[in-house]
Amino acid sequence: MENLAELQERARHIRKNIVRMVTAAKSGHPGGSLSAFEIVTSLYFTQMHVDEHNVNETKRDKFVLSKGHASPVLYAVLAEKGFIKEEDLLSFRQLGSNLQGHPSMHMVSGVDMSTGSLGQGISAAVGMAIANQVHHDPYRVYALLGDGECEEGQVWEAAMAAAHYRLDNLLAFVDFNGLQIDGDIRTVMNPTPLDEKFEAFGWHVIVLEDGNDFEQVYAACEEAKTIQGKPTVVIAKTIKGKGVSFMENKANWHGVAPSEEECAMALTELEGGKA
Repeated sequence: MENLAELQERARHIRKNIVRMVTAAKSGHPGGSLSAFEIVTSLYFTQMHVDEHNVNETKRDKFVLSKGHASPVLYAVLAEKGFIKEEDLLSFRQLGSNLQGHPSMHMVSGVDMSTGSLGQGISAAVGMAIANQVHHDPYRVYALLGDGECEEGQVWEAAMAAAHYRLDNLLAFVDFNGLQIDGDIRTVMNPTPLDEKFEAFGWHVIVLEDGNDFEQVYAACEEAKTIQGKPTVVIAKTIKGKGVSFMENKANWHGVAPSEEECAMALTELEGGKA
């Protein structure tokens, strides 16, 4: 497990790979990948007991990217873990590549669930957590949802089941950047207040004022381990496009790839600035 200082050293490199791969594909979802960066990186490098020796085993901690369109952040982190060759990242979304726009557990080492249809990922995570409970396995299940994804009714069916089965081995994050493809989530189909909704469904709720801060994410994960008899959700307030100034808080960067010129600008900024 890495400490927070080591994570900061990795941050700039992983963010640059996210920008590179989406640019090379000329398609993808950079905004929500960059906003979720600290969450996914923290899980793989400070929480989950997964490495090259047990990555293909079933008895270990698992992660489900319920907002599957943010696959660039997952692929970039898996490459940093050594499960994907870094040079293969540039094949993202290319014909014949294993790195599809939405992650496939049958094609990429380290992907624990194929996702893409919003709402289904958290449902699968609930099923995994129930299986661990039934088999008395001590492993934890982590999931990442989008805030716009929480407009899906299936999310709340899963939330109800997780509380009903008292899944204290399940920790879900909501990447609350406030924007989805059509704009402000409150304008499109307001799912807020998410904290009160999850609490009403029987979850332990943690709200992070800065979900792009490694220390806050780490503290939330540690708090979740102390909760018994109910699942935990972390509502993490993040910035869409975090780390690239011209992408930050812009809904139009939800599903648009940078041009070569914009990519160069982003990489220069990430190299010189504090990621």
